[in-house]
Amino acid sequence: MRLLIIEDEAPMRTALVETLKAEGYRVHSAADGITGLELACTETFDLILLDVMMPGLDGFAVCRALRQRGRELPVLMLTAKGQIDDRVEGLDSGADDYLVKPFSLKELLARVRALLRRFERGQAVPDLLEIGGTTIDFRRCVLTRAGQQHPLSDKETGMLRLLAANPGVAVSREKFLDVVWGYHAYPSLRTIDNFITGLRAKLEADPAQPRHLLTVRGMGYRLEF
Repeated sequence: MRLLIIEDEAPMRTALVETLKAEGYRVHSAADGITGLELACTETFDLILLDVMMPGLDGFAVCRALRQRGRELPVLMLTAKGQIDDRVEGLDSGADDYLVKPFSLKELLARVRALLRRFERGQAVPDLLEIGGTTIDFRRCVLTRAGQQHPLSDKETGMLRLLAANPGVAVSREKFLDVVWGYHAYPSLRTIDNFITGLRAKLEADPAQPRHLLTVRGMGYRLEF
């Protein structure tokens, strides 16, 4: 899982990065709201930890901008402001949860895990999926196109589930490796490209001119229905 920390206080930012990396997350960070917003809108993350009190562009403004731009990933706000009105403003701006400083790292990790679980449940994929004239049976691990059945390996099935859970959104090679292969079993990034080539041969009428499994240059791949 890839996390983004947007926090202007260097000691807090360093502590969060080290704690989350120790839990196996892949962590990126930004020291201000403008840089963080740009990262969040140009790269793929699974969750954002967002400080409220930042100079220039505060956390409320960053969160509102993310939602206005269609970024629906979970956001956990971190702030020293604990008044009810501040919490309400944070949630109204689009945050999914709110943690007041000082907080225990144990509670932070628990909330991160809960938000990731909640988001993944919301991205559930049906057992039978139609893409154009193709049917994917995730339970049987079979893809049927033009009357022909093509068996899917466990990795191919996992990749298609991940793409289908994020329709129209670029999924990075790193995220495929995190979710499908597992954090501690990384092959090379080139492995993802090879699997995509195999999936296109099964999914696309013309794999050389794909209509559904598309490359997003510099980012990864996306699925169009």
